[in-house]
Amino acid sequence: MGTSFNEQFDQHGTWRREFALQLKLLTEWMKDHELLDAAVQERLHRLETRLRADKIMVAFVAEFSRGKSELINAIFFAGYGRRIMPASAGRTTMCPTEMGFDADVPPCLRLLPIETRKQPQALMEWRMVPEKWTRVDLDVNDPRQLSLALEKVAETLRVTQTEANELGFLQREASEENLVADAQGLVEIPRWRHALINMAHPLLKQGLVILDTPGLNAIGAEPELTVSLIPQAHAVLFLLGADTGVTKSDLSIWREHLVNDLQDKNTRLVVLNKIDTLWDALSSPAQMQAQIERQRASTAEILGIPKEQVMAVSAQKGLVAKVTNDSALLELSCLPALEEALSQRIMGQRQKMLAAAIFKGISDLRTETSRVIHIRQRDLTEQLIELQSLHGKNSAVIKNMRARISQEQAEFDLGGAKIQAVRSVHLKLLREVFSLLGPRSLKKEMLQLTTALQQKGLKLGVKRAYGDTFDRLREKLRLVQSTSSEIQSMLAATFRQLNTEYGFSLQAPTEPSVERHLHDLDLVERGHLQYLGISNIFRLAQPEFANRLVRALATRLRVLHEAALSDIELWSKSASAQLDTQLRERRRNFVRRLEAIDRIQQASGGLGDRIGEIQAQELALNQLNAKLSELTGYLVAATEPKHPRSAPVVETV
Repeated sequence: MGTSFNEQFDQHGTWRREFALQLKLLTEWMKDHELLDAAVQERLHRLETRLRADKIMVAFVAEFSRGKSELINAIFFAGYGRRIMPASAGRTTMCPTEMGFDADVPPCLRLLPIETRKQPQALMEWRMVPEKWTRVDLDVNDPRQLSLALEKVAETLRVTQTEANELGFLQREASEENLVADAQGLVEIPRWRHALINMAHPLLKQGLVILDTPGLNAIGAEPELTVSLIPQAHAVLFLLGADTGVTKSDLSIWREHLVNDLQDKNTRLVVLNKIDTLWDALSSPAQMQAQIERQRASTAEILGIPKEQVMAVSAQKGLVAKVTNDSALLELSCLPALEEALSQRIMGQRQKMLAAAIFKGISDLRTETSRVIHIRQRDLTEQLIELQSLHGKNSAVIKNMRARISQEQAEFDLGGAKIQAVRSVHLKLLREVFSLLGPRSLKKEMLQLTTALQQKGLKLGVKRAYGDTFDRLREKLRLVQSTSSEIQSMLAATFRQLNTEYGFSLQAPTEPSVERHLHDLDLVERGHLQYLGISNIFRLAQPEFANRLVRALATRLRVLHEAALSDIELWSKSASAQLDTQLRERRRNFVRRLEAIDRIQQASGGLGDRIGEIQAQELALNQLNAKLSELTGYLVAATEPKHPRSAPVVETV
């Protein structure tokens, strides 16, 4: 049996921590040798932050009573020896629930009252108002207390049908979860809108986030689930009943909320749960397996995915097997096969993405830092040639050389005005970019969309309003690309001129591309347009719901814009840092050359001593460059966590 998800996630967490430590040591080493300019420091900071804060979200999506909570218990919490998430008969998760770990928050369960749906604030905004949540402290060392506390996510309320409709629980034709009124005319709804569980479970501490989303009504009524949380999950487990196969409401969830043409279907795993209901004492194991395989094939055909993406398990038997240490029952439950699929699909993909980002970051860092070392080496070589030319020369020649160096220094200082003019144009263009993607621009777009949605009557033109909004957002990204290209051309021309006039080795950094952000914008748009189907027309007629949807969109777009601006900011820093570094090194070079001439004039043996010092400095720089290659080479090679290597000792050269 291959590595389980839990085991591989644990290995991934260990690798991330070790890699982050090596990055920190590299940062200190570079600081000791004055190799940290603003751009390099920013790259190191971003890489370290990404490694330490990297999250992996696994979303469990299904209609009610498909066994999501039991599967979560079986995969992640069997070590407690009992059910942690409520999954017994009549006790199931009623509200969307996120499990994760935040070291700054004590272990607790936070619950957002369902009544907050009557207000326009998006879920992300409610997260910023902790006093509006009901908090229950958790004792993670007491499984019984933990289990009892988490049963609150199964709590319900009895309300009138009118109030249920106001809260977003609309009736759907032939839905399995339609609200049924009791003798008093009241219907049962979840008591809580959203739940956040913060606990120091080993996997959660390493960055795993689990999202449990119950039922079609819960998903449809909460825009952020569909347009933000679920699309951003690194893997989605869609649970079905092995005995029922794909029902009408199952198919609605799949088509309306989980797949579209732009999404990677490989991140979707379909789980046929409760295969133990097909175990029959009157059937042979071969017959039972054949029945399961038929269900897998039928499910794959209906959902339009390869059969390999449909896994058949018994979460309940898998949990029992783990708790009782029954290896035979665990094998029958097929849970290990699902864990291995999770391991390969989620962890394998996540590691590749992280490794690619780190590889590029380290490669860029090495290029920029090597450039600084090469500038120092070139300056030393020039000094050495200059000093060697003084052998046997009289004091008048040496004095003339000092005057020439002073004149060069003065001319160089006068050139600062030209460089400052370049900076001014650069900053002006950058301000244009930041205004296009800044908060004021986004707020204006969202206000325009909200106004369109507030028109009376059914929102039959809502897709057009959204389409117009996204067209404008795309145009702004293209304007950003155009302005960036203008800045890039200006930088390239200016750098060539400065290289010619001052012997610099400036190189304009690679222009950032907005293609990735355009693709992300397409995904966001597709998710929203998919959500705006005929089934949600009546919801959109409610102003509070429409406002909440726009706020959810604004939250997602803010993240997208900040990512684009972050790329541009790093690009700008890389260009400015190069210029700052070479200006600083050139000024230091003038100072060192003048000091050398002064020492030679004051002492007859000064020339030989200074030449010896420069040769020693050249040797030290060669060693410094070799050490940089060694350290960054280790980090590049270590981007594959499965093959750990011994890290080199970070020492002073």
